[in-house]
Amino acid sequence: MSISLIGKTISESVTLKMNEIAAILRAKGDPLIHLGGGEPKTKVPIDAITSAAAHLNSGEVRYAPADGIPALKKSIIRYTDEFYKRRVEPENVIASGGAKQALMVALQAILDPQDEVIFPAPYWVSYPEMVKLCGAKPVPVLPEDGTFYPRLQDIEQVCSSYTKAVIINSPNNPSGAMYSEKFIAEIVEFCERKGYYLIMDDIYHRLIFDGKKPINCWDFVKDKTENSKMIIINGVSKQYAMTGFRIGWAVANKKLIEVMRNIQAHQTSGPSVVLQKAAVAAINGVQTCVESLRLTLENNCKIMMAQLNAFDGVKAYKPDGAFYCFADFSVYNKNSVELALFLLEKVQVITVPGLPFGLDGHLRLSTCGTVKDITGGIERIKWALDPNSPNELYIGERKLVRDWL
Repeated sequence: MSISLIGKTISESVTLKMNEIAAILRAKGDPLIHLGGGEPKTKVPIDAITSAAAHLNSGEVRYAPADGIPALKKSIIRYTDEFYKRRVEPENVIASGGAKQALMVALQAILDPQDEVIFPAPYWVSYPEMVKLCGAKPVPVLPEDGTFYPRLQDIEQVCSSYTKAVIINSPNNPSGAMYSEKFIAEIVEFCERKGYYLIMDDIYHRLIFDGKKPINCWDFVKDKTENSKMIIINGVSKQYAMTGFRIGWAVANKKLIEVMRNIQAHQTSGPSVVLQKAAVAAINGVQTCVESLRLTLENNCKIMMAQLNAFDGVKAYKPDGAFYCFADFSVYNKNSVELALFLLEKVQVITVPGLPFGLDGHLRLSTCGTVKDITGGIERIKWALDPNSPNELYIGERKLVRDWL
């Protein structure tokens, strides 16, 4: 069988694979704890459900414009005005099948083969694969100081004549690190000076802790004309717990959006009109659901950190936002894939290995579940790894005896 060169280089999404494994095990009735998901458990806003149902009941479920229905564009324009203090026009906006597609179409619109795209590590698992799908080269960069917080000099050191774009995801998946205002200001100025595209993946920007406020990257842009190479990515999946609705968007200069629209038109013809109607209702509706989710995540994060800090040998750094703790388990196994499979086999806890995020020896642990999931999951992990734990553990009515330490 003949497979394309690009196709041969693309790895499966480890996060989606873990979700698939979880669904299979749950269907079998296994007492699984899923600490690997990036999916809130809170209910979708009722306004979104009502709007989607009303449109379905109308029977008028037809093609929509490739770049989004006018009502959704209007909502995104208002959202951009509120959170970025930037008044854009419909031609600056494209709605896509999730923030992932918005980012993918943006990369397809700007990248040529051999171009390079820089992003801090740890990074979302899809960044390298999406860049490779464009025939370009991903260039991850680990902060030199060993933290999850990059400095401008970290980015500068890996730039080359092939550099085309920088991706910044803050708060970050998987670390939960929220980059400083100083760093955001510096990276905006740097990309403008060098002529690079700057892609701000702001999907978690409202889900931040400890009284922090979202940082507006547009505050630091000097060229506010249609020549700006700033691309802002967002969507409804995270802040509104609407992961399955697959509605995201990009805001950028009009020429770029036009090219993205053309690409998307040939890919998918644009997102479902029913799901766009739901997104409009969520964005325009009462926003207490976002704050409720944020508070739940902040509380869950505190509980998980307390559990991890009591775990000998594990190094955990307090997240500033998002859904995750990215903890260093290398004292137990430097191979994070082996470790994640071991925990799944021995105690039926799903975690996500750190290797696909660019940092082996770590596990991404989700705070999206219940407090019971978090405490029970960490208890099982501790029992499986810590030789000082009791030798027996009950999972439901099943008694486990540890025979590997």
